Amino acid sequence: MGAAFSCLGALFLQFIGGILNIFVSPMDSVGGIFGGIFESINVVAYVRIISMYSGGLNVGGWIVVVLGMILMVALIGALVWVAVHYISKFVRRYFTKKPLNDDLIAEVRRLQKELAYAYKKGFTAPGALIDEPIAYAPSTAVATTATATASASDDSTDVKDTSESRFYKLIEIDKLYQSENPPIWEFKDDINLEELCDNMRHWLCKERKLFYEPKTIRLFVSALATTRFIILQGISGTGKTSLPYALGLFLENPTTIASVQPSWRDRTEIFGYFNEFTKRYNETEILKAMYEARWSDSVFLTVIDEANISRIEYYFAELLSIYELPARENWIVSLTSSGWDTDPKFVEKGQMKLPENMWYVATINNDDSTFAVSDKVYDRAIPININSKGIKFTPDDEKAKNYKVSYKKLEELFADAQVKYKVSQENIDKFNAMDDYVIEHFRLAFGNRIVKQLNEFVPVYVACGGTEIDGLDYILANKILRKFESLNLNYIRDEIDGYIDYLNVHFGEENMNESKEYLNRLKKLF
Repeated sequence: MGAAFSCLGALFLQFIGGILNIFVSPMDSVGGIFGGIFESINVVAYVRIISMYSGGLNVGGWIVVVLGMILMVALIGALVWVAVHYISKFVRRYFTKKPLNDDLIAEVRRLQKELAYAYKKGFTAPGALIDEPIAYAPSTAVATTATATASASDDSTDVKDTSESRFYKLIEIDKLYQSENPPIWEFKDDINLEELCDNMRHWLCKERKLFYEPKTIRLFVSALATTRFIILQGISGTGKTSLPYALGLFLENPTTIASVQPSWRDRTEIFGYFNEFTKRYNETEILKAMYEARWSDSVFLTVIDEANISRIEYYFAELLSIYELPARENWIVSLTSSGWDTDPKFVEKGQMKLPENMWYVATINNDDSTFAVSDKVYDRAIPININSKGIKFTPDDEKAKNYKVSYKKLEELFADAQVKYKVSQENIDKFNAMDDYVIEHFRLAFGNRIVKQLNEFVPVYVACGGTEIDGLDYILANKILRKFESLNLNYIRDEIDGYIDYLNVHFGEENMNESKEYLNRLKKLF
């Protein structure tokens, strides 16, 4: 093997010597760059070296020599590739013609004009733009990508196209109501709440083949008097979405249906957002319904369908907070950071006052595919349980009539009922005493919000044809006892029977049945 390694050494010396000669010798010498290249790839010299050592090579020696030669060929190939790569890069950098800055600026101008025209015309094909005259602000002719993607909060500093509004849908509503033939609202004012609930139930049966218990209709109307946010919950297929949808038809003002997606995360799902790139506001159907409600005195219902497929407290939080404000003039939402001259009538300085005549109805299913609704949301809403299909009945044709009712008339009826059927002081005292009992035995308390809802809900429930004790029972079961679900049931098990006895003593064994049934269901969970 000594002859093999000696042969390899001689071969590598020949190769390395040629490479070194490329870098060491001056350009004009005989052994310059080209001489070094020839020396490193001199096949005759390599054959001569192998001939000198061939006599002492065995089979293993030949294998070593052949492998060495393959390695040298690979090195030569790699060096050639590197040389070609860097030479071509040098040629491209210094000998290829560069586009002038003026050419780039002109191209930016052309593309921006085409883009602006495309958005204005609803994304017309670019081929139609060649001969079109376009007025374009010079200050944006050389706009950079950073300017085009600036934050929406800086929309007040951007160049505005004053030829049309950024709120396309809302402006169309303005045009409709300010036209020569605007919608005419004719309301029925000679009605009371019990008649309204009765007619509503019979009309739903006759026209929509929907069968609801009188209590369900009373609860829904009473909820309208208490809060702007109603929750319809229960098993699938019991008519949760159908109820508010059909009520919109009964009131001759179609309900807006917004289907929640799992991706809903923030307020933009409700109010939309300003698109900095298109300089337009992305308007949701909910925002459109809100805006139209500002033009009308009719009752507007908006269904947030499958509301807990995402987290309600994320995307609906701002609305919940705004409607908690006692003064309606403070029901204002900010849509943009500034106002434009072309904004709709009811959008001033980027802000819009929320309508007083809109209610939101969230439908939820409590199963493994949905999120649990937080206590914060439940506290601000009136939940209505729909867990069974209605029993069929024959509608009364005289009662099965639909009509418009203005929200002002509805609120007037609510206010009259809250005076006429005010919760008795005796029952108020019983609830106050029960608050102390719940604190002592369950470490829970119901705050002023629930007491306020009780005083608004129960009188209207009575005016709709119910009884005071049943209204109190509903509030207790769905607003107070519901909080027990957050407790460790093992620790309150021994207290439940005592609480049922407390209700029997203070409200009567024949009353508060919904609350007692709820407490008994809790016991079955142990």
